[in-house]
Amino acid sequence: MITIIVEARDGTVRDISVKPGPSLMETLRDNGFDEVLALCGGCCSCATCHVIVEPAFAEALPAISVDEDDLLDSSDHRETTSRLSCQVSLTSDLDGLRVKIAPED
Repeated sequence: MITIIVEARDGTVRDISVKPGPSLMETLRDNGFDEVLALCGGCCSCATCHVIVEPAFAEALPAISVDEDDLLDSSDHRETTSRLSCQVSLTSDLDGLRVKIAPED
């Protein structure tokens, strides 16, 4: 099991324990984070699963794709460590990952 620390839009922080494997988006959705709309179902085509990753973990994530980068450019809330949670596969290397759900665009 790995632990993910999630800050919701209202500022509440919750730790969730999950098995490695699914995407971060699926994990957030399955653990009751309703702010993560994930309208496209994880196809990297809507940006409704935008999260901001704690900088210490940014390097542990796979490189951002051109499509993901373009979608994040459309957000008024993009930060240096912004990612689409559908593009982050949870691995044991990400134990302790801390993310903040981005404000809605």
